[in-house]
Amino acid sequence: MTAKPPGVRRAPRGPVALELPDETRGDHDLNPDMMPKLPLTAAAVLVPLVLRMEGLTILLTQRTEHLAEHAGQVAFPGGRVDPEDADAIAAALREAEEEIGLARRLVEPIGQLDTYVTRTGYEVTPVVGLVQPRFDLVLNPLEVADAFELPLAYLLDAANRRMESRVYNGVERHFWTVPWQNRFIWGATAGMLVNLAEILAPRAGAS
Repeated sequence: MTAKPPGVRRAPRGPVALELPDETRGDHDLNPDMMPKLPLTAAAVLVPLVLRMEGLTILLTQRTEHLAEHAGQVAFPGGRVDPEDADAIAAALREAEEEIGLARRLVEPIGQLDTYVTRTGYEVTPVVGLVQPRFDLVLNPLEVADAFELPLAYLLDAANRRMESRVYNGVERHFWTVPWQNRFIWGATAGMLVNLAEILAPRAGAS
């Protein structure tokens, strides 16, 4: 039986919310006047927790600079939910396989975080999955410039989750950041990481 992070219950097949109320989060949490583009487009990302001997890590990607949306940003593997996808889990696994070559047989979906709505008009379902570490990634050069792993223990330290702000078009905008080595994780990805940390940190401290 594979290990699992403290506080994350093992889920049956199919999308199962982790032990939080059914809430929708988004860029509007810190910026109430920021409305997303409508209509919303259904999307899913995989939040891959890699079962390393030294501790769980979170597999993340660096998007290429030429993409139309979120270019150059750190992201989870994922994308739009296609009509042929059975559900958000199927979409997240398919996208991870297409973007970084992560075989779905190595991923055990265990639940999902709160839905996240981006200002660019995506309604994202973050699917959490435990990943066996015996993978060899093959990055899609059209979408992914790099991939790296963030230690879960680093994320669970509240000092590493920061709220920052920038003036954009004359308006101050607030957002979460998780700086890691030479990476700057911010925006929707950081918001989802904060959601994950809020679930796991109290239980990790109590274990």
